[in-house]
Order: sequence, then structure tokens, then C-alpha cells
Amino acid sequence: MELKPSESLKIDAFSMRVGDLEGVELDRLHALSLSVGWPHRAEDWQFLRDVGQGFVVLDEIGRVLGSAMWFAHGADFATVGMVITSPRLQTLGAAQWLMKRIFDKVGGRDLRLNATRAARRLYLSLDFVPEKTVYQCQGIARAQSMGGSTETRGDIRGLDARDIPSVIALDAAAFGVRRAALIEKLFAHSAGYGLFKGDTLKAFALCRPFGRGHVVGPVVAESDAEAVAIVRPHVADHSGSFLRVDTHMDNGEFAAFLSHSGMPVFDTVLTMSMGKRLPDFVISGAATPMIYALTSQTLG
Repeated sequence: MELKPSESLKIDAFSMRVGDLEGVELDRLHALSLSVGWPHRAEDWQFLRDVGQGFVVLDEIGRVLGSAMWFAHGADFATVGMVITSPRLQTLGAAQWLMKRIFDKVGGRDLRLNATRAARRLYLSLDFVPEKTVYQCQGIARAQSMGGSTETRGDIRGLDARDIPSVIALDAAAFGVRRAALIEKLFAHSAGYGLFKGDTLKAFALCRPFGRGHVVGPVVAESDAEAVAIVRPHVADHSGSFLRVDTHMDNGEFAAFLSHSGMPVFDTVLTMSMGKRLPDFVISGAATPMIYALTSQTLG
């Protein structure tokens, strides 16, 4: 018989209890992510609370020692993120305890997460399967000349609320799961560009404030040339400022474009899944939309 995870845990000299993440002050959550070197601002934590659910781990005097969040997309799929334990608890089994509580909350959904090097052994022990490497590309954006990119057919223009249904449909075709609520929330915080052929949206890229500057994602396109074409305006908009893109693309025109635009690879994480694997990593012979950049490492 499967046992439900307990509401408290005693590790070494520490006693911990679970609390709802929604009720915790943003500055305390910000301090937690700072303690492990993550760039999330208080505003980034608020956005994640708006689109997901989570809990925190508290000690006897109410200090935040850890967190975990999940983001449901329909009844069958969720992403997991912001699994953090304070440095003094990282080797004491707290993260595994957190993940078991996640399993209890997600209701048997298929899961995906992005694992740091330090966390990969944990997720492998919990039967997550490696999928692909994510390349965290970041730096001071540098606008490039228009030369050197394959010509794309269509018109590039800014996106607005009228385009949300088309963006949701194109994202679902690329990702494999409909993320309507997330896309709608992203539009409230993002600037976007789309590539149109006639009235049909063929590719898009959203960009929003995050961490040290801005992050571009998600990016959906059918080819490297299209991906470059819709990310290029964001690079121009933020030239001279910090910009980040998280991508599975490790070579080709898009990867080269990011490097040449001031965003070389800074770090990597590993996308891992449990349950049914989504089709977004399968590149077929026909032209199909693909995820060129993640929304974020937390949201996928």
C-alpha cells in the first residue's frame, strides 16, 4: 500500500513542516532563491504563484527552508519547478521528501522538469527519464545586421491580445499540450513578435522581464530561419541590456545567432520526464512547429 507523505519531517537537528506557498511573503521566497544562486526576483515568484501551485518548508520558527511548485496544463500533464532546499539541508533528504509531496499533489499527471546537475541523481532515483539538454544562453544583447540569415517569407509584426488564440494553438501544436492559461498570463507581462503568412501565424516569440533583465520564450517556429527572424526584434529592443534564452538547440543557425548576439551558453540543465513523453522533441521530415526556446526552465 502506498503511504501518503507526512506533513512534517525531522532531519538531523532540524524539524520541518509544510506550509502553503501562497501565504508566504515574497521577500522570504526571494531570499530562498538567492540562497542557492537563482536569479528570480520577487516579481518572478509572484508570476509563478499566479500560474501554479506550491508549498514551502518551514522550520520551528517559521524560516523558509525549501519550496516546490507544479504547473498543471489540463488533467493529464504538469511541469515541476522551483524545487529548492536551503544549502544546509541539500544532503539530508529534504528534496526527496519535497518531490514525494509533489507526487501526492499532481494527481497522477505525466510530469516534466528541468534538472540541475546537482539534482539529476535525485530525479533519476525517482524514475524520471532524461530527454534533452537545455542550453541557458545569456549575456548583454548585441543587435546584429540583417545579413547572414536565410530569407523567410512572411510579415513580422508585434502581437496583441487579438493574436492570443493563434498563439495558443501554435504553441500546443509544438509543445504537445495546450497551455492556454499560461499563454494568456504571459501576454499580460510580455512583448511579442509573430511571423505571419497572410492571416496565418507561423511563428512567434514572447519576451518578458525576468531575473537580471529579460528572457525570450517561448519561441515557436518551423525552422531556424523563422526562429531567428522573430527573436531578432527582441534582441534589437534590448540591445545593450541583459537578455536570456533557454533552448534545446545546440547547433545550427539559431544557436549561432544567439552566440553572435551576445548570448553564449552560460550553463546547462537536463529536461527529464515521468510518464508519457511529449512529442515536442521529435523532428519529422515535414515542416512542423517546434519549441525553439522554453518559456523558462521552471515552466518548460
